[in-house]
Amino acid sequence: MAYAPTSPESTTDPLWAEDTGYRWRWAVLAVVLIADVMDLLDATIANLAGPSIRGDIGGGESTLQWILAAYTLTFAVGLVTAARLGDIVGRRRMFLIGMAGFTLASLACGLAPSAGFLIGARAVQGLFGAAMIPQGFAMVKASFLEKDLQRAFIPFGPIMGLAAVVGPILAGFLIDADLFGHGWRMIFWVNVPVGIVGLYIAARYLPRDGSHEPDARLDTLGALLLTVASVLLIYPLVQGREQGWPWWMFAMLALSVVTFAVFAISERRSQHPVIEPTLFRNPRFLSGIVFLGAFFIAMTGFNLTSNLFIQYGMHYTPMETGLTMIPLALGISVGAALSGAWLGPKFGRLMLHAGLGISAVGLLLMWWSVGHWDLAITGWDLAPSFAVMGIGMGLIFAPLFDVILAALSDREVGSGSGLLNAVQQFSGALGVAILGSAFFHWLPAQGYATAIRWLIIATIAGFAVAFAIGFTLPRKAREGGAH
Repeated sequence: MAYAPTSPESTTDPLWAEDTGYRWRWAVLAVVLIADVMDLLDATIANLAGPSIRGDIGGGESTLQWILAAYTLTFAVGLVTAARLGDIVGRRRMFLIGMAGFTLASLACGLAPSAGFLIGARAVQGLFGAAMIPQGFAMVKASFLEKDLQRAFIPFGPIMGLAAVVGPILAGFLIDADLFGHGWRMIFWVNVPVGIVGLYIAARYLPRDGSHEPDARLDTLGALLLTVASVLLIYPLVQGREQGWPWWMFAMLALSVVTFAVFAISERRSQHPVIEPTLFRNPRFLSGIVFLGAFFIAMTGFNLTSNLFIQYGMHYTPMETGLTMIPLALGISVGAALSGAWLGPKFGRLMLHAGLGISAVGLLLMWWSVGHWDLAITGWDLAPSFAVMGIGMGLIFAPLFDVILAALSDREVGSGSGLLNAVQQFSGALGVAILGSAFFHWLPAQGYATAIRWLIIATIAGFAVAFAIGFTLPRKAREGGAH
């Protein structure tokens, strides 16, 4: 997809200067940051709001999982095709559609009269988020000169880190404050004015779409097969325990495997595949996918269940829960800053192993703390373990993609980065489904304290799988970063 302006050769465009780039490049960066913060907050603060939502509009235990999984699942599936759609209809147009749809879906989430309506609105929100996010990064790269790109991306880390810290606090405040009697609904409605401002900036300053790629096509069959296979896998993992695992749940799981296989065959034969076929012939990249999946399944599932433990087991309010999780968010920010600026580029995959080891130490500290204090445990007792876990996870986040992408050629990096983003989101949905179901399975017989301790062991097991797979990854991160 070429859009104006894209290169110094576009000197006939008055908005492009050969020595500086696109005139409104910093406005482009600002609106992309707005979009990314909206996505980050909506993917995380629903963790905190789950119990309040269920208490207000009802639903079973699986409702808490679906509020998260519906968003991450559609976001993951949508990411696979969104970049291609940007090539076909234009990245600016796709971004505007995505941000407008995301804003309206946020409004609908806050208006939800039932759990089913909210889950559906969350799924729509995820789809529009997927339409919006990949276009933004492409437009930032098109608006800045190559020599200025690294400086342009500097604000992303601190701003996203700050959003990760402030998000739970803001969500807890809005829920506890019960502004205008709307409680949890406000965590979705805050997106509306932010989205409107973002839309205004985007419509006014984003670079115009130029000529479309003449050969760009969307593999509709491939996208449909991938969507069906994903739903067939996630649905029984979330609903199976609550419905007593009837035979047709196992049939859905088996059919998901078959559908994924049909998707793989379809991709090999397609003239315009959803996923670049050469990626699956690269063993080190495949190892990276397994590493990514194991890590995010464990981490995302743990984040959900620790929130449930704090609110249900420790009887903390959403605000108190958000404050309790601050050491985790701060640790992630510190670890990511250290790893991104210095340690990651220097030590490569060694930082992934170090991060997993440090995270496991934090998890074991939490396992011991809960065993020692049981449900008399406080947020102060959990703070050290959350801080250590956060630092370990942060050390992994910054270099992870660049280490995996070091296995690819320059031609494959764009497609590979998009696939890794989709795998990350899909793994998050799997983590919510698998570890969330395990938590509720252990809860009736074991109680909250024992159930969370079992979940900690399961999380460590997931990290151990990632640790073992890590030895097959490239030793060094890709120079200059790739995403």
